[in-house]
Amino acid sequence: MTLSSSAFAVFTASLIASRVVAQEPSDLSPRVDAIFARYDRNTPGCGVGLSKDGKPLVIKAYGAANLEYDIPNTDSTVFESGSVAKQFTAAAIVLLSQDRRLSLDDDIRKYLPEVPEFGGQGITIRNLLTHTSGLRDQWGLLGIEGRGPGTQVHSLGTTLDLVAHQKMLNFPPGTAYLYSNTGYALAAIIVRRVSGKTLQAFTQERLFRPLGMVHTQWRDDFTEVVKNRATAYRGSAAAGFHMDMPFTDMIGNGGLLSTMRDLMIWNENLDTPKQGTSFVNALETPMQLKNGRTIDYGLGLGVNEFRGVREMSHDGSTAGYRTFLARYPQQHVSVAVWCNNANANPNALGREVAALVLTFPPAVTAQAVPKPTVSKAELKKWQGVYRDELSGTTTTLTASDSALTQPTGNGNGSASWMPLGGSRFQSPQGEATFTVIGGKRMITLLRPRAATATYLEVAPAPARVPVGEYVGTYASNELDVRLVVATRGTKLVMQRRPDDEFELVPAFADGFRAGGGFGTVRFTRDAQGKVSGLAIFAGRVLDVRFRRVR
Repeated sequence: MTLSSSAFAVFTASLIASRVVAQEPSDLSPRVDAIFARYDRNTPGCGVGLSKDGKPLVIKAYGAANLEYDIPNTDSTVFESGSVAKQFTAAAIVLLSQDRRLSLDDDIRKYLPEVPEFGGQGITIRNLLTHTSGLRDQWGLLGIEGRGPGTQVHSLGTTLDLVAHQKMLNFPPGTAYLYSNTGYALAAIIVRRVSGKTLQAFTQERLFRPLGMVHTQWRDDFTEVVKNRATAYRGSAAAGFHMDMPFTDMIGNGGLLSTMRDLMIWNENLDTPKQGTSFVNALETPMQLKNGRTIDYGLGLGVNEFRGVREMSHDGSTAGYRTFLARYPQQHVSVAVWCNNANANPNALGREVAALVLTFPPAVTAQAVPKPTVSKAELKKWQGVYRDELSGTTTTLTASDSALTQPTGNGNGSASWMPLGGSRFQSPQGEATFTVIGGKRMITLLRPRAATATYLEVAPAPARVPVGEYVGTYASNELDVRLVVATRGTKLVMQRRPDDEFELVPAFADGFRAGGGFGTVRFTRDAQGKVSGLAIFAGRVLDVRFRRVR
């Protein structure tokens, strides 16, 4: 990157200032060292930045930047952002809106005519940036095709091509929140088409250079040599580490390279913005769904609380990088923890560091509420298998002596749904109410700061699954892949290719769980009861339909 003399002067001044003020309290440095003590020269590690009142208190690093050459992470090591990058893409869009080059409420087809109309369901730029567009996640779609991260080089054109071939959305725009990297890849293309400059050129000109963030850039060419960049790793000291670097040119939803010092400069700009308070307000205002509920996400920033203190944050992961960047604006505190170790938990580490300087309100002791006494026989009225009508995921509820229980996602235990009286229960996700409609049981799950979820009762998987009925070849008019369902003894399997095979495990009648990015696979039947197709529900990709072709 070539710097103008004025930009270099800004950077030099900020660097000198940061060195002057970066006087750590006498007890702070060893406490931070203790938090990161697990990372040494034999393990990849993390960089950490901590500032208060605009003054860096800690800019340090731990562990190895490169294990092959025994190079340590330092206070100038460059790490990759993962999804923390989304706030920078959102910032570019907000600047263009301030320039009156676009509106956040413009339909995206004004700039991306390749995007289908989806039956006249308009998607706004704001929908893209708040994960309320309904667009299926690009990585989930590519995963179904067997072309996910690590299999080939992807670019912004890859995403646009995927979207151009879609026939359905996950949900009507603005009615729900479901994280989707697709929106931010499209936002990067919008920046290029509106400004006439790449996301790299635009953000360098309008954000990074004016702020003095001279070690920050987009990884828009994964082959470029980047000085002081940490190599990312997966594995462990016991089992051995393996390099896990992103080889992709996909940016906007990720792909930002930066240092801890630059990130403290960025957060300080959000506390005292050179672009005006409207710039920050746009990024930090939580999105309101069409039903009036407010979610905990703005434009590329999560709007949360940490132990009663307002937190603006985002985390990220890509290949072996793990990241967390947060601000606590009421106390003018910022923290960054970016790691080149896939086993690191930067969210927990970052909040542990922030807690060293934050002041927390007194904990409020909840008033004890008498728990309703519900018999096991009463609880059995509601046990069964239920499917989320949006995500396609299922949960099995079983009556215990005092509550309903459901298996946890990791299979190592269960979570309780505690009775609140009548047909109301407190689940781990929110307050749940059971009703019976048309002879079928239904759960309405009221989730704080998120859309209400509806679960309908489904028939459990039969004791003997008729595997032969599902055998066949299935094709999609949205994805470039054919799926073959076959039997292996008494088991049912799905193949993308002859050597790329996953078992289909029965979950409910005509429904199966599968690995390989397939999630839940639900077979459909025609009027005669013959299996005619299947639909895939895989996290951020919902109801991708395949027809049976033989």
